[in-house]
Amino acid sequence: MTDAVAFFTARLTHLTDVSDVHAGLPGGGFVLVDTRSRAAWDQGHVPGAVHLPTADVPGPLDPATPVVTYCWGPGCNGATRAALAFAQRGFAVREMQGGIEYWIREGFAVETAAGRVEHAPDPLTAPCGC
Repeated sequence: MTDAVAFFTARLTHLTDVSDVHAGLPGGGFVLVDTRSRAAWDQGHVPGAVHLPTADVPGPLDPATPVVTYCWGPGCNGATRAALAFAQRGFAVREMQGGIEYWIREGFAVETAAGRVEHAPDPLTAPCGC
């Protein structure tokens, strides 16, 4: 049981989900970092996020401010690589599970060059209620 407690405690310490990030924006005491390419960012990103591709981490961010990273989705480890790079530089960091894919699937707005875009929630993923 001790191994399971340690494992799940670590997951909750270092991972967060899109609903919790959404609830924490704006003013949640963290910087949300989109680690994807410029082309992906331009297609749509979480409103209020900072664009900082993994190769540019930590960028101009203050190590005293916690960071949450995200990328495309669960099939991509870009946010994980960025989170590791932040952690290696002393940042408090968490990774947003599901990335922009699950952000959109939850029905949350994205920002594009044309403005905010709303999508209907995917009935298979939202509302989770947990």
